[in-house]
Amino acid sequence: AFGLPAAILLAISCATAVLCEFVWQKIAKQPVRVNDLSALVTGLIVGLNLPANAPWWIALIGSAFAVLIVKQLFGGLGDNFLNPAMAARAVLLASWPVHMTSYVVPTFFDAGVDAVTAATPLATAAQNAPAQLMDLFMGNIPGCIGEVSKLAILLGLVILLVTRTVTWHIPFTMVASVFVFSWLFGADPVYAILSGGVLFGAVFMATDYVTNPMTASGKMIYAAGIGLIIAVIRQFGAYPEGVTYGILLMNIATP
Repeated sequence: AFGLPAAILLAISCATAVLCEFVWQKIAKQPVRVNDLSALVTGLIVGLNLPANAPWWIALIGSAFAVLIVKQLFGGLGDNFLNPAMAARAVLLASWPVHMTSYVVPTFFDAGVDAVTAATPLATAAQNAPAQLMDLFMGNIPGCIGEVSKLAILLGLVILLVTRTVTWHIPFTMVASVFVFSWLFGADPVYAILSGGVLFGAVFMATDYVTNPMTASGKMIYAAGIGLIIAVIRQFGAYPEGVTYGILLMNIATP
């Protein structure tokens, strides 16, 4: 949807994550485990959380922070108490809010037209100018690289479920929670699910093995808490999106 600029950002974020983990493990005289691909996954998710027009160094700093600070400083894979990619996104949002909230409209749906900066559907909804549901579903909207196409995210979910990489408990409960609480707070629940990073977060970030509960009931409580925090921040906070903070707060609440 976003073309070459997005591919370059993803390449930088993935390469940085793998290189940082390799160098850290070499310096610390630990077994080099980049072949387990966990660093590559972290770098990929960091990149997918960026706007397609973000500067290249944003991807580099985000991946380096995720791997070195959030993951390795706490003991490496299995010992980090926060989702590394989510923590990196939170730091990038706090440090460079303009770069992290300046989005472009995908050119995939209108070939030949230069990308233009535009507000996200969450922001336009607050101004009573909501996007069309089909555009939200297909990804013909401004937003982060990985969050715009709900069709692509759902295809990813099917693959993860069929291969038993994840279970249904977190994605389905989190989406249901956002739906119910958005409705209770007076928002359009379908629009709430299809706009912003709810689906992307539910499928690819809240399901991180290390930072979610081990039991099925724990996973559902964890996911419901994320959904509640998202709905509260969106409806009553000054910030239009709450996925990042919902996941991080529930990471902290998970033993």
